[in-house]
Amino acid sequence: MERAIYRIIDANFNRGREGLRIAEEFCRFALDNEQLAGRCKALRHRLTAAVTKFGMQKLIAARDTENDIGCRMRVAGQMKRQNFEDCVTAGFARTTEGLRTLAESACAVDNKISAEFEKIRYDCYILEKDISLQGYPALRFKKTRLYCIITVEAGIDVLKIAKACAAGGADCLQLRAKDIPDGQLLSLGRRFVDLCKQKDVISIINDRVDIAVAADADGVHLGQHDLSAQVVKKCQLRPLIIGVSTHSIVELDKAVKQGPHYVGAGAVFTTPTKPQAKVSGLKYVSQVSKRIKNRNIEMVAIGGITPENVEKVLKAGAGRIAVSSCVCKAKNPADVCKKLKEKIVKYVKKII
Repeated sequence: MERAIYRIIDANFNRGREGLRIAEEFCRFALDNEQLAGRCKALRHRLTAAVTKFGMQKLIAARDTENDIGCRMRVAGQMKRQNFEDCVTAGFARTTEGLRTLAESACAVDNKISAEFEKIRYDCYILEKDISLQGYPALRFKKTRLYCIITVEAGIDVLKIAKACAAGGADCLQLRAKDIPDGQLLSLGRRFVDLCKQKDVISIINDRVDIAVAADADGVHLGQHDLSAQVVKKCQLRPLIIGVSTHSIVELDKAVKQGPHYVGAGAVFTTPTKPQAKVSGLKYVSQVSKRIKNRNIEMVAIGGITPENVEKVLKAGAGRIAVSSCVCKAKNPADVCKKLKEKIVKYVKKII
């Protein structure tokens, strides 16, 4: 019986560390997130340290892979991996299942080690949630280059402009509405989100986390006086992309502490959308670019950007551009988006 227990411990130790390694590699190579990758590595080392107390040579000696009937077992309908995120989910499932088995099996040998396996299992649950809420939205938003903000106002057909922007190459669309009834906003928001899903672009709702959640949007954009990103994370029903507007280094530092997926930096130039907004200029774009480096937060430059001046903004350090009036007021929003996207992609490719 002792040999059987050692075989169980050996098999589930291997299962657990393999699952954590997949999560670690995802955080390291897909997310470029040192903090999350470090937590994966730390848990893997804790698991190894706990198992080592049984004697690694004893575990290896008990191993009998060639006669293990489990190696030949196959179950119909097993989870199919559609993407890297599915691999991480499966990896954590194997790890936590393995840890539960380790905890139960270790009781027959050492209760203290069993308790350590239980602690590691609960820490895995927390880590999996953090990777899901922070990492998955970050990975999707990372691909964004052109971000269009569509403001609800007289004479503007929001859905028509949204469709045109998507056709022109916009990667992310934001619905901005300040003075319409909640019921009307939710109805519009749902149609806006459905359109974004059809066109495979990211949908963001400005300010209103309640509308974003109810409309099943991909994310919410917050102003300086809106709910904090921490509060939004408690309201979400699924991982939301969270952005925060900033106009100064003080506001930037405050926003970074909240842990958003991106910050807006502007206004870069004077803008018809917010004529009263203070112009932060190209210098601020450069400052933000340097300040958020290695912080796992993206920057979106915003404010008065057009196809004529976008290259200046890109040279200042922006890798993502947000526009509003230059597409909403354009006779052909799709053409404007196409010109902007071509310049952005061309510049980004040149510096990579």
